[in-house]
Amino acid sequence: MNDPTAIAEALRELATAEGFVAVGFASIGPLEREGARLEAWLTEGFQADMDWMTRSLPERLDPRRLLPGATTVTALALPCAPRRPPDPGGLTGQVARYAWGRDYHNVLGKRLRNMQRTLAGRFGRLGSYASVDSRPVFERAWAARAGVGFSGRSTHQVVPGYGPGVLLATLILDVALEPTPPREVGCGTCARCLGACPTGALVAPGRLDARRCLSWLTIEHSGDLPEALRPALGRRVFGCDVCQETCPHDRPQTTDPAFLGPHAWLDLPAMLLRGDEALEHDLTGSPLKRAGAMGLKRNACVVLGNLGDPAALPALEVALAHPAGLIRRHAAWGAARCGGRGLVAAALAREPEIPTAASLAAVLAATD
Repeated sequence: MNDPTAIAEALRELATAEGFVAVGFASIGPLEREGARLEAWLTEGFQADMDWMTRSLPERLDPRRLLPGATTVTALALPCAPRRPPDPGGLTGQVARYAWGRDYHNVLGKRLRNMQRTLAGRFGRLGSYASVDSRPVFERAWAARAGVGFSGRSTHQVVPGYGPGVLLATLILDVALEPTPPREVGCGTCARCLGACPTGALVAPGRLDARRCLSWLTIEHSGDLPEALRPALGRRVFGCDVCQETCPHDRPQTTDPAFLGPHAWLDLPAMLLRGDEALEHDLTGSPLKRAGAMGLKRNACVVLGNLGDPAALPALEVALAHPAGLIRRHAAWGAARCGGRGLVAAALAREPEIPTAASLAAVLAATD
């Protein structure tokens, strides 16, 4: 039989070699407290349109549905928060730190597969199931149980020494390993993240309303951005780091080349002027692919409107003629805020329903 101690030592060794900075083990058992909180969160509709979270709830609460005979969850954390390069200014938009380089699903998935192959070579038959966040595993709950970090008020997993700027992964095993004790540290009296959230999406400690979260709105949401929340985007064209960057535990320090790509700041007019298919091709292998050309162009129109610089009007004029109504509507909003009332009036003459009458009146009144 395989020696559990040797397997645990091998996992720590392999995890370190793959760049993971924390690894822990949790025995699989009922997630009663964590499951009750998750079910209450889903009942309140805080998951927005991410209905797959409800459909996959049984698997999230019991990993044995994913790997029959599973007894241990190996939780791992990998830093993904490099230092932001200087602000280039101009008509540029900010991207969340984890998304500057390669798609982390591919990065972590490859590293987990490397670990699985090595484990199989050393120990023979060993059942395992690897997951990043696209699979139905409750990573944050298992990471807390395995002592990798603690669940912060921002809902992020906080790893001491690295803060909330980490990505979580799990390796579920059918061998019983000695559990790692949970960490005793926590947020204490700190609630900076709750007060700093630009849209008030953190409705209570540890409770996030995704419908108001800029990360969901700018990445996952495919429809119109709520007009009341558009100014809160500021210059954020993809994701939001505010709750992480206000955390006193935050220590952006990764030098992992996978996360040091060119997308810290995006040229917004260039995105609007780029053809949709060409832009989609440009995004291959990048986390930005999740929002796609439509999402990024929509977001770019809003950010340019927030900047209010008339220099954005030529690009917004092109966006006003985009085949997709989603882009035309947001371009009208952005152009009006950049002083392009004439452009908006001409667009309305062609297509009166671009924005609603109420929204247009509000935008134009704000630019008087």
